[in-house]
Amino acid sequence: MGRPRKFDERDVMAAAYRQFSATGYHGTSVDDLSRATGLSKGSLYSAFGDKDALFRRVFDEYCADSDVSAAARLAGPEEQALDRLRDWLRAPEEDCGDRTGCLLAKGTAELARENEAVAARSLAAHTTLLDSCRLLVEQAQRAGHVDPAADAEALGGLIVATHRGLEALGKAGVGAVTRNRIADAAIDSISIAADQRRSDQ
Repeated sequence: MGRPRKFDERDVMAAAYRQFSATGYHGTSVDDLSRATGLSKGSLYSAFGDKDALFRRVFDEYCADSDVSAAARLAGPEEQALDRLRDWLRAPEEDCGDRTGCLLAKGTAELARENEAVAARSLAAHTTLLDSCRLLVEQAQRAGHVDPAADAEALGGLIVATHRGLEALGKAGVGAVTRNRIADAAIDSISIAADQRRSDQ
């Protein structure tokens, strides 16, 4: 009969996530993971497999959380769809300048060309983001806030691309005030209400 595990798997996964987020896949050694999680190399291998297997599990859980958040943004009145998109793009006012960045973006940039499993999970997560933003644009169109003749799929893609770009700017150290002005400009650029405000000035 095997010995019971003496660690909380959720704590280990959280520690591995923080390590991979900070130093990336290639920049993280098994020794780093051992120190971060408090587990010996043997315990890590026994519980999670090799570094690649542990990263893929952490990456998959991160992507799953992204999928849940994307679905949650669809809930709510259609009149507030653009506000929900704006909130997703904007950095919090108390932004502390964390340059760690998004593990989805980081893992995709680092591994998608060499790891088919990561590439496939990244594509699925980004497809979910694209679909959710398209649906939010369609909600805004039905609410009369976006031109009903506009290409909702393209506009949703524009929002996702803006989000990815804003994350990169944040990682580079660009402040929240500047990033939020960009976020507002992106939403205003597709908003009928913003067009009307400009024409009235």
